Amino acid sequence: MGAGRGGAGPDRGRLPNKTHVEVATAALEAGLPVVVDKPLAGTAAEARGLAALAEERGLLLSVFQNRRWDSDFRTLRRLLDEDALGEVQRFESRFERWRPKPKGGWRESGAPEEIGGLLYDLGSHVVDQALVLFGPVVSVYAESDVRRPGAEADDDTFLALTHANGVRSHLYVSATTAQLGPRFRVLGQRAGFVKYGLDPQEAALRDGLRPESVSAWGVEPEELWGRLGAGESPLTGGGDPVESLPGAYPAYYAAVAAALRGTGPNPVTAHEAADALAVLEAARKSAREGITVTP
Repeated sequence: MGAGRGGAGPDRGRLPNKTHVEVATAALEAGLPVVVDKPLAGTAAEARGLAALAEERGLLLSVFQNRRWDSDFRTLRRLLDEDALGEVQRFESRFERWRPKPKGGWRESGAPEEIGGLLYDLGSHVVDQALVLFGPVVSVYAESDVRRPGAEADDDTFLALTHANGVRSHLYVSATTAQLGPRFRVLGQRAGFVKYGLDPQEAALRDGLRPESVSAWGVEPEELWGRLGAGESPLTGGGDPVESLPGAYPAYYAAVAAALRGTGPNPVTAHEAADALAVLEAARKSAREGITVTP
């Protein structure tokens, strides 16, 4: 059972964030395994409570963090596994859009109970990815603004994370970006990797395509491949092109099926979601009070 639908298609039929805990609790208490969209809950404590309930009932509780299966993220993980950059010092991740007019609805509501705004929406993705790549966070600084006329919730937010291993992550989520920056810029001791453009799967789904109907699902055109190098700008042809791995959203569902059969692990656990929520809560406190926060 799913308590929501993620960023891989239209929102029709999607349950608002504020209902995730209630619906997931009811499903688990009814003896059903559950897939819940991000954010799993409004707080890390609520997420850990759901994790405990699922474990008590012996049921699968998985969180739909589909962006782990984006083309660009899969490619970056491969580069890091191959030590292509050397020791990473700084990770920049941007999920930026140009939407100068608010659309309204619960996603952009300023009511705290709605859990709206970009910090908990796109921020759930970029924080999750940073934690997957570089591990636990020891400090969080954030700036969060409501910039568009008529907007209620944050629409332009920046997070600076310091990981326990020393990597610094700078994460940007915005609906007010008139000129989009690179999706990733990752700087290591030997080389850097820069990648522009978004994974193609969401656009394909929005256009009505499905993985089984496309021979090359999730494949990026060569002009969108990232570049790896040192001392030169990718905008002037510097660095070597890195072929993007195909995006693979179906792999998440295959992993859920394997977990239900007992032949594989839960692809995204509630405990991982709770760790990300702890960072988001710290970011909200940091932005509100103008301080650096330990999650």
